Amino acid sequence: MNTIEKFNENVMQTYGRYPVVAQQGENCVCTDENGKKYIDFGSGIGTNSLGYCNEKWAEAVCNQAKTIQHTSNYYYTKIQAEFAEMLCNATGYSKVFFGNSGAEANECAIKIARKYSFDKYGMGRSNIITLKNSFHGRTLCTLSATGQDVFHNYFFPFVEGFVNVEANNIPDLKEKLDDTICAVMFEYVQGEGGVIALDKDFVNAVYELCAEKDILVIADEVQTGIGRTGKLLAGEHYGKRANITTLAKGLAGGLPIGACLTDEKCDSVLTAGTHGSTFGGNPVCCAAGKAVLETVLADGFLDDVAKKGEIFRTELQKMSEIEAVSGLGMMIGCTLKTKKAADVVKAALDEGLLLLTAKEKMRLLPPLTISTDEIKEGINIIHKLLEV
Repeated sequence: MNTIEKFNENVMQTYGRYPVVAQQGENCVCTDENGKKYIDFGSGIGTNSLGYCNEKWAEAVCNQAKTIQHTSNYYYTKIQAEFAEMLCNATGYSKVFFGNSGAEANECAIKIARKYSFDKYGMGRSNIITLKNSFHGRTLCTLSATGQDVFHNYFFPFVEGFVNVEANNIPDLKEKLDDTICAVMFEYVQGEGGVIALDKDFVNAVYELCAEKDILVIADEVQTGIGRTGKLLAGEHYGKRANITTLAKGLAGGLPIGACLTDEKCDSVLTAGTHGSTFGGNPVCCAAGKAVLETVLADGFLDDVAKKGEIFRTELQKMSEIEAVSGLGMMIGCTLKTKKAADVVKAALDEGLLLLTAKEKMRLLPPLTISTDEIKEGINIIHKLLEV
């Protein structure tokens, strides 16, 4: 029985997997069990932010694993304290809660928003506005928060208390921002929804209207955060910082982590016993996150990410099959004129390139450390696939 047969025999079929067995990786190249190499323009859906087995990252992980791999959150660990301090200082937030995923980070944000409102105003102010076409996770609560009908099947009853507003529709926002709302939650760039950046006017309206009514703003930066858009947080493109920001994916460079950051307004809402996570703040994951953050915050790194994002856009926009390029930094969506993105992604495997889709678009989330030569090599493969 080969690897794929063994996998399918024992693992639940919750993904439409491609016939590639990832065996090892180095920098931005993945090698399968047969020795075939692939340039990775997906980075594990934006998670391998420093590529495969970055030397500094791997050293930090191995050293921590040999020191202490886990302890209950009834105790303190030095690495979690150091990572939390660095993350809060870099983002300007007051406190952080560590979990294991983006969905967990968003669950934490939802709980903070509802408890903040309950503590201050009592019952009846617990609804949260999310945007149509949004994606916030796959737990029952975050699926309920997700503004896509395709996800609202099978698992009834869903969690109540979410109101959907059309993205970039200020009148719709104003109409639904009533006295039952405790928070507005959104992605600056809707990732799974098609790599679509929000309009600045709409974002400004969210912050202004929420400030008037003491409604919290939650920014889901699970996919956009930690340098993906050329800024540490995507909110910097808009000149905004939410009351709560959630992070995951690229934060620990490939290890499971989630982070929920809060400002002073709501940093003391969750008290002992109101929230928790067995593995949250795991020392090995925190060591990985610290290595990622040190790398991303180094002089010139984010400027380089922005420049590489422009290289991608410039080259992709030259291709006649590509109708439009969306997103920010190295979070890129391509609308194709005649070809199906899913077909292109499959064909790219034969050519040694890993790509993604987002709805009908071809999606690129390359490692932030990708080289110019690797960009050009991958772009040449895309050109070959599209211009035939």
